[in-house]
Amino acid sequence: MSRNVQSLPSWLLAVLVAVSWLGLLVHNFLESVDGSTIAVGLVSAGLFLGWWRIPSRRSAMGWLLLGMGIVQFAGATVTVVPFGFLPFTPSQTLGHYLVHVEYGASQVPLAGAMIKQLLRDSGKSQA
Repeated sequence: MSRNVQSLPSWLLAVLVAVSWLGLLVHNFLESVDGSTIAVGLVSAGLFLGWWRIPSRRSAMGWLLLGMGIVQFAGATVTVVPFGFLPFTPSQTLGHYLVHVEYGASQVPLAGAMIKQLLRDSGKSQA
């Protein structure tokens, strides 16, 4: 029974955070986007370290990591379409679409794992 409420292994979360960041890195490299790659990587790494090293803050860090995954997934989804409110006009090519699929898909494992962990944690606190 205790197996169902165990925390996500730290090595697995580290891999999921890295996959999320690598998705951004690949997108920004192939799309020649400057800026956010290092900052997002540092924030994600900091949240992972907080989750790993400060167990009393694990739930808060989990929510923030989930937020990072969701925001990046939403960004990958919204910025592929040439909406008028965007400050740029995205390319409408197969390559552009595929890069955004890669970027969005790389966020799903982190978001999914965090949802699963947060649900486990909420069940554990109610038991």
